[in-house]
Amino acid sequence: MGKGRLEAFSDGVIAIIITIMVLELKAPHSAAFADLGPLIPVFLSYVLSFIYVGIYWNNHHHMMHASKLVSGAVLWANLHLLFWLSLFPFTTAWMDETNFATVPVALYGAVLLMAAVAWYNLARCLVTVNGKSSPIAVAFGRDVKGRISIVLYVLGIALCPINRWIALGVYVLVAGFWFIPDRRIETTARD
Repeated sequence: MGKGRLEAFSDGVIAIIITIMVLELKAPHSAAFADLGPLIPVFLSYVLSFIYVGIYWNNHHHMMHASKLVSGAVLWANLHLLFWLSLFPFTTAWMDETNFATVPVALYGAVLLMAAVAWYNLARCLVTVNGKSSPIAVAFGRDVKGRISIVLYVLGIALCPINRWIALGVYVLVAGFWFIPDRRIETTARD
């Protein structure tokens, strides 16, 4: 089965996710710079979520480029990933509305965790359909980076009741970890 429709559908869903997130940003009702101050946390959470969606989109592009085949299992695994990404606007908005209260920050982490698990599952499905010696299998290897990310998300969620700001710091750390596209996949995609 070809991968073109999967890529096009994923790109469309991700574009909609970003559109929904930006529509959640509300402009102040006056023209004074001082009125932007209270919106700084809202904007920063938007930036973090936008970066996360961008990271997934960028790496998804490279992963699909390194893959030759997809299967029904890959299509479902991709939908699983898109489902969790589609919850980013909701959890981002909830954190904003509650001034980063503990439960919304923990739920944001849980959605990040589930997106990472879905990414890992999608990668495994692609390796299965493309073969253990395929470029995608070589690129992912044991996927230490993906596994470490999952552990860090669990740590961030566990830290929420203790200090939600430290938990958010862990989420930012993981985003920084992935900000540069995964070189394993990018290198394989060029070959």
